[in-house]
This record gives sequence, C-alpha cells and structure tokens, in this order.
Amino acid sequence: MRNKEPAIFSRHPAPGAQSGFTLLEVMISIAIIGALLVTLIYTLNYHLGIAERHSTVTLATILAKEKIYEMENSPKEGKGFFPEPYADYYYETSVASSSFPGMSAIDVMVRKGKEEIRLSELILKAQ
Repeated sequence: MRNKEPAIFSRHPAPGAQSGFTLLEVMISIAIIGALLVTLIYTLNYHLGIAERHSTVTLATILAKEKIYEMENSPKEGKGFFPEPYADYYYETSVASSSFPGMSAIDVMVRKGKEEIRLSELILKAQ
C-alpha cells in the first residue's frame, strides 16, 4: 500500500491546478522593486549634487589661489569675472593694512552661485 501525501505537500500540482504567481505576489514584488528604485535614484541624485559642489569649490579655490599669486606681484583692488571657460566665477580682491609693520593683507573672494571661497595672505608692502 502506498503512503499518499495530501495534495498541499505534493511536489507536483494537482491535476487541473495552475502553477504560477498570484496577483498579490506580483503586486508585492513590484512594490518592493519600486521602493528600491526610488531609493537608488534619490541616493544617486544626492551624491551627484555633492560631487558637483565639490568640483565647484575645488575650482573656485584654484582660481582664488591664482588671483592671490597675481596680487603678490601687483596688489590692487578689483572685481570681475574670470575669462572663459570660467566665466561663471566672479571674484573680488581687496588690499588692507595689516597690524604687522611693513605688511599688507590681500583678500580674494571667488563665487559661483551660492558657493563662495575666501582666501587671505600677508605680503610685504611695496617700498
């Protein structure tokens, strides 16, 4: 005599039964995949924004250092935009007396959008 398992535990579907996923299972899997995609897109956009900001700050710092180097030779106040391809970057330079005798303070501010970099340096006063 054979030991018969109930159809629920059988490895083979009962005759006439359909194999596949139910609508509820498909909807749950689509909801999980959708949530993962939304999280992935949000994270990607967030990190791209951070990378763009770091790029802007780095380039503004390099431009400010170049402007300070120019001002070491001929310190003068001024403002304006950098030449192409950095026409989006605005600068302001200033020269002020320092509390140290024989020294001047040069300040450079470089701005692009809401990002702003300020650098200062002490130089010997021109004789």
